Amino acid sequence: MICVTVEVDSEHSYRGIHLSGHAGLADNPQEGQEAVCAAVSALTLNMANSVEHFTGDRFAADEDESEGMFDFRFMDGISSESRLLMNSLVFGLLNIEEAYGEPYINVRFEEV
Repeated sequence: MICVTVEVDSEHSYRGIHLSGHAGLADNPQEGQEAVCAAVSALTLNMANSVEHFTGDRFAADEDESEGMFDFRFMDGISSESRLLMNSLVFGLLNIEEAYGEPYINVRFEEV
């Protein structure tokens, strides 16, 4: 399962995101797991690349493809452009969770 933790500050702005795991189980493949992995990866990497390309916001990012891990966190303030990109990412991930649910993806929120 892809476990997603969205970091939310006291002003209800998304400050970062942590993803770990893979959709489904390698020893018991499920229909749709490749689509879920591809969709989650595309949404997440597009958000990070867009923040880097279209904004001046500072962030830290780390990934480990073999572990299915991706961390992204804003270092300072967040521009309106980055806020929109993060809102769009979370909206997309929640839609995937609604459509596929377990054993594919679980999205939770954590106050930072």
